[in-house]
Amino acid sequence: MNTIELFKFMIGSKSQTPDDGGLLDFIQSYLGDFEAIRVDVEGVKNLFLYKKFSQGDHLCFAGHVDVVPAGDGWDSDPYIAIERGGYIYGRGAQDMKSGVATFVQAIKDTKHFNGTLSILLTSDEEGEGTYGTIEVLNYLSEKNMLPDFAVVAEPTCERAFGDAIKVGRRGSINGYITLRGKQGHAAYPEKSINPINLIAPRLANMAGVDIDNGDEFFSPSKFVITDIRAGMEVTNVTPNELKIMFNVRNTTLTSQKEVREFVEKNLEGLDYDLRLTQGSYPFKTDTKTKLVKNLDASIEKISGIKPKHSTAGGTSDARHMAPLGIGVVEFGVINDTIHAINERTTIDEVEKLYEVFKHLIDTWE
Repeated sequence: MNTIELFKFMIGSKSQTPDDGGLLDFIQSYLGDFEAIRVDVEGVKNLFLYKKFSQGDHLCFAGHVDVVPAGDGWDSDPYIAIERGGYIYGRGAQDMKSGVATFVQAIKDTKHFNGTLSILLTSDEEGEGTYGTIEVLNYLSEKNMLPDFAVVAEPTCERAFGDAIKVGRRGSINGYITLRGKQGHAAYPEKSINPINLIAPRLANMAGVDIDNGDEFFSPSKFVITDIRAGMEVTNVTPNELKIMFNVRNTTLTSQKEVREFVEKNLEGLDYDLRLTQGSYPFKTDTKTKLVKNLDASIEKISGIKPKHSTAGGTSDARHMAPLGIGVVEFGVINDTIHAINERTTIDEVEKLYEVFKHLIDTWE
C-alpha cells in the first residue's frame, strides 16, 4: 500500500468509539517487524509498537483510530472513502485517520533512524478517554519505556497546510453552581426569594468575562456559561433554586483556585453551592526543544510555510503526555470539517503530511 491507499482503507473501517474497526490488529500486522504491546482495558483497544534502530532519542507518533458518529445527511457513505475534486471524503478524514495513515506509512518506509521509533494508538479518544492513551502511558511508565518526544497527528492547520502546530493546550475546568431561593406564587413575589432575580444583575460580570489576560501562547481564560435552568416550566410559580453550568478553558495562569475565587467574588452574599471538576490541565512544550525546531524545519521544507506555534482549540491526548515529561506537539492536516457531515481532506495534504513525517524521521539526529 501507499499512503493514500492506506488512508482510504482506514476510512472504510467503521471504528466508532470505542470500536477500533479491526484497525489495531491490521496496523500491528502491517508493521510486523515492530515489537507490539497491547493494553486493552474495559473494551477499549490500545496498541503500542516500537523498534530500536540505534542508540538515541525515543520518538513516538501517537493518535486515535476511533471516530465520532457519522450522523445523517452525507452525500456519500461516510465509511467508504470517496475521491472527488482533489478531496477524499469519509468520517475520520481529518480527525484523524489522515494523521494515523501518514505516520504509519512513514514509519513502514523507514530503514534507519537515530534512536527508537514507536507508535501509540487508541480506540477511545473521542469518548471519555478513561481507558485509552493514559492506560498505555501508565504501563510504559512502569516499564521505564516512556518516549522522549511525541508527535500527535491531530489536525492542526487552519487555512493552509503547514500554517500551525500545537505546542500546548489549554486545560478545561467545568463548574456547577446551585443557587438557592424560596419557591412561591408569581402573584406574590414579595413572599418568595426568586433565584433568577438574584443572579440576573450579576451575570454581566461573569458571563464571557476573562479571568486572566493570557500571554504570548495562550488566549485568556474565559468564564463561559453553558447552561442556566430553574423552575417547573409553568408561569405562576417562581423557582426554589437555579442551576448554572460553566466551562473555563484555562491557561497556565489560572487554576481551580482562581476560578473559585472569581465565583465567590461575584456571588458574595448569596446561598449557593459550587462544584468544580477538571477534565484536562494546561501545558506548553518549550519551543526551543529539539522536537519543535526539527518539526518546524520539516514543515517549512515540505510546505514552504513557517508554522505558527498555537495552543488554541480543545483537548487531545497530548494532555496525558506532557505531565510525564514527554516533549509533545501536535501536527496534522487542516481542521475545517472535523466532526462535520461530509468530512474531507485533500489528497495533497495527506501526501505532504507523509513527507513531513518522513523528513522528520530521516533528518533526526
